[in-house]
Amino acid sequence: MTDKRAETSVSRRRFLESAAAGVGAAALTATLPAESIALEQQSTRSNGRRGSVEPRVGFVIHGGAGTIEKNDLTAERETAYHVGLREALATGHDILQKGGASLDAVEAAIRILEDNPLFNAGKGAVFTSAGTNELDASIMDGQTLKAGAVASIKRIKNPISLARLVMEKSPHVMMAGDGAEAYAKQQGIELVPPGYFYTEERWKDLQREREKEQKQNNAPKDQGRLLAPVHTKYGTVGAVAVDKFGNLAAGTSTGGMTNKKFGRIGDSPIIGAGTYANNRTCAVSATGHGEYFIRSVVAYDISALMEYRGMSLKAAAQTVVMEKLVKLGGEGGIIAIDKNGNIAMPFNSSGMYRGYIGADGKPVTAIYKD
Repeated sequence: MTDKRAETSVSRRRFLESAAAGVGAAALTATLPAESIALEQQSTRSNGRRGSVEPRVGFVIHGGAGTIEKNDLTAERETAYHVGLREALATGHDILQKGGASLDAVEAAIRILEDNPLFNAGKGAVFTSAGTNELDASIMDGQTLKAGAVASIKRIKNPISLARLVMEKSPHVMMAGDGAEAYAKQQGIELVPPGYFYTEERWKDLQREREKEQKQNNAPKDQGRLLAPVHTKYGTVGAVAVDKFGNLAAGTSTGGMTNKKFGRIGDSPIIGAGTYANNRTCAVSATGHGEYFIRSVVAYDISALMEYRGMSLKAAAQTVVMEKLVKLGGEGGIIAIDKNGNIAMPFNSSGMYRGYIGADGKPVTAIYKD
């Protein structure tokens, strides 16, 4: 992957310079329809030779969903989120445009987001109640239905790459904890010290969550359930892609929930819940309150509705996220793409960091519902 990233660095920089031109409020706060967006694209495009067509590439990313209001972010921070999203978009899309595989695009883009402390994955991972960082990730190949996942790892800089190694180099689908890190070391992945993941902002977030929990625990029971969740932002990053060969891929990476306890693992490393890809239907990456996404098998449910009920991507995603998940009490959203390049990004929270590159090749990023 290092050589490929080096090859695309110049074009990515030019792409970003173009994308960031006039990065004012109008350019960088481009928003998407409130509940869902489906970009109905043609499934083929001419390559300049008579009678010859090839599938259109497509690329979508997210950086987490939750209670994200306009008054929560300064203009500078909002711009930083857009720039971070656009860098990841450019990285993945460049790979696809040059004929690269959807898996490569997904992994490369997620690595960019994992290295950006703004997002709750990799470097920006939140802290557990014990003051540590525990990371999860998964990736899936829609062509072969192979998948790889890692959970509760503490010393891997880019969990998405280890998840891909699990998929491609081992007979397993998921590895966790010390065992996953031992496997990483065996495969030549350098382990970073736990202090690599420390950021002052995430540490302060933990202190605020601890204070909220303490107040809640000390309050009379009739004022609310003890130990009820106090989290309002579900940080996760993810990407989905279709390449020129028509192959789909999806990946998701997260640092979990701030102040999580007892080795809690959410939906991000769970194939079918937080990540799913199948060339017959779609590729999905989810973000939200993981327990509900696991119980609803959100990512697979969208695929199943398409395969067994003949629903469009837009209809299936809307049904699962805006109806079934809401009825259960779950909050969050998904990004998805089908084999024809149609895109859906519904979310039932107030915001979701997200972006895509459409048929015109221009990046679009958004944060809020409106």
